[in-house]
Amino acid sequence: MAAGTGTGADGAVLGYEQARDELIEVVRRLEAGGTTLEDSLALWERGEELAKVCRLRLEGARARLDAALAADADGEGGDEEDDGHDGE
Repeated sequence: MAAGTGTGADGAVLGYEQARDELIEVVRRLEAGGTTLEDSLALWERGEELAKVCRLRLEGARARLDAALAADADGEGGDEEDDGHDGE
């Protein structure tokens, strides 16, 4: 693995699926063994960076989902309450 391939440059352009797929490959290579200690350490570090990218992407998606659900609940809840009060 090349040095400097971290989340700073790659993380900004990697989508969740890309980072996940590369992470799966890193894990596969680590589990297969047969690499030098230096290569194993580089793979581990890359895996940590990729896991961070995945975690940040998922947290961002969760925040967007929560915001959309909250906006939807506010919009529907307000309309339902207004409809209920208008009918009384």
